[in-house]
Amino acid sequence: MIPFTKAHACGNDFLIVTEDSAPTGEWPSVTRRLCARNTGIGADGIEFFAWTGASSGRIRLHNADGSLAEISGNGTRCVAAWMAHQIHAQPGDQLHIETDAGLRVCTVNAVHTDGEYSVEVTTGMGIPTFAPRTVTLPAGVQVEGVEISTGNPHFVIVVDNPEFKVDGQTWQSVGQQICFLPDFPYQTNVEFVHIISATEIEIRIFERGVGPTTSSGTGSSASSTAAIAVHGHQSPLKVVAPGGIQSVSWGGPGTELFLTGPASLIARGEAW
Repeated sequence: MIPFTKAHACGNDFLIVTEDSAPTGEWPSVTRRLCARNTGIGADGIEFFAWTGASSGRIRLHNADGSLAEISGNGTRCVAAWMAHQIHAQPGDQLHIETDAGLRVCTVNAVHTDGEYSVEVTTGMGIPTFAPRTVTLPAGVQVEGVEISTGNPHFVIVVDNPEFKVDGQTWQSVGQQICFLPDFPYQTNVEFVHIISATEIEIRIFERGVGPTTSSGTGSSASSTAAIAVHGHQSPLKVVAPGGIQSVSWGGPGTELFLTGPASLIARGEAW
């Protein structure tokens, strides 16, 4: 049996499994089986966790399809919520989480224990890199966007319509096409940004290894990077996704970006 905790951050859901609960060689198959929506527990991925200190740990993330990902902002925050619960963390406490994209320091802003256990967390997301880029879809349509790394790859497109369409096509279709372009040999996450105001954007996310998702921490970070650095919007930036709202603070190129949002623990159990 494999003990697990299920958590979500703005609807982006993950299972947290300690490394000693499943042999390393089985992680991809375990992830595919447990993350299946109809025949498993259902999740966007599994964060395999090991403690490295009293308030520090290491995670390895596998997407729902079993593929290995460098980092998930929301997944990291879900792990932070789990760690906070385990060690009875209080507001102001910091949790250090080592990811395949580097160390992420999570500061607990608030703890809520009425009903489900949830925390508000600000995570240092590292220094994003970005460059404008144009890609060509299989049918020949050219799409302008911004290629961004927040520790994992993103392609961000700013759209001028609330349906998030690109050249008359749905964002889900365009996201899938771009994700699998040969331009991105390891695939890429794709975000679609609709500008609401100078300090607010709305996004849609096609996540590598998952598909359309309700939210993404690194996607919110990448979208904000594009909005602030390329399109002149202001920090802090409110980022609205179908699953909820996150906030991004960023001082601009060469500085670390900070992501703030909630995470909740929703279930514990064991699986075969």
